[in-house]
Amino acid sequence: MSFSQSYSDKHPARLAVFDFDGTIISGQSGSLLARYLFSRGYFSPAKTFRLSWWGIRYALHLPKRQAESREIIFAALNERGADEIARLMGDFYEKVLAPRYRSHAVDEVRRRHDEGCITLLVSATFQEIAERCAHDLGFDGFIATDMERDAQGNYTGEVEGEVVAGPEKKSAVVRWADEHIGAGAWTVAYAYGDHYSDRDLLGAAVQPFAVTPGRTLRRTARRRDWAILNWK
Repeated sequence: MSFSQSYSDKHPARLAVFDFDGTIISGQSGSLLARYLFSRGYFSPAKTFRLSWWGIRYALHLPKRQAESREIIFAALNERGADEIARLMGDFYEKVLAPRYRSHAVDEVRRRHDEGCITLLVSATFQEIAERCAHDLGFDGFIATDMERDAQGNYTGEVEGEVVAGPEKKSAVVRWADEHIGAGAWTVAYAYGDHYSDRDLLGAAVQPFAVTPGRTLRRTARRRDWAILNWK
């Protein structure tokens, strides 16, 4: 993707950057996907326990490896071909995620786009899910976690590169904007996130917004005088 307008340090592009889980949608796509797979018999009790334990550590801010939860999910699908996984992800998106879009989020993406911002979705969710969201909501670009494929195009179960979470969200935005717009020719005008791990991303924005934040992010937002939005 390229942008025809010429931007510079004197006339920078203005980015409006949105998180996905808990911001664009209500809920967490990873845990919702796990439940979806379990209900259809893809998850064994052992994998369910491992993923639940990861989720507990996530909720309690305990040490964890970000890639682990993604690897557990794709390990449950390791005997499925890429086409079948794509169909499964599409069905999950339509039946579970699409009804969870926050109306305020949909309106805000449109509003920022209409005022001339480049709208960017950045999320730890899977690439296929972020791509569908970006298409449906009209984002100018998206960044998400990709899963590795082998020479035949089948998933290996490993994460490709870094999980787009925590400080990596801010780093990924910088790389994307430098590549698509030009180094020094952009600024993050607005950023939206719901979780304490979005602090680095929000802190990089001229106007950060904590969206229906958890307790930790709410304290940070109040301390740093960030706007708090209660979206439904």
